[in-house]
Amino acid sequence: QVQLVESGGGLVQPRGSLRLSCAASGIIFSAYTMDWYRQAPGKQRALVAVITGGGSTNYTDSVKGRFTISRDNAKNTVYLQMNSLKPEDAALYYCHAVYRSIAQWGQGTQGTVSS
Repeated sequence: QVQLVESGGGLVQPRGSLRLSCAASGIIFSAYTMDWYRQAPGKQRALVAVITGGGSTNYTDSVKGRFTISRDNAKNTVYLQMNSLKPEDAALYYCHAVYRSIAQWGQGTQGTVSS
């Protein structure tokens, strides 16, 4: 059974940092492209960052230079390091795993940015 479990969310002040983790089980992790999405209240879920099985990364423009996606295939875990956080980064952050036609979502972890 495929399972993605996010952790690391919380409350942080503007310009602070959070590190999200997503632990995967039930998949050949290294074969999957792993994504982070986020959804703010009243908005659609949006792609934040992508990392392929080979380690290539891509980011939405609004987080470039502030967020870093990485993965540890030995631990079946993908990370999202978020620095210089802004109030507009506050959202429910979802982990997403994709391999060919197979896709799986985690349950989400809340990141709140507020002074």
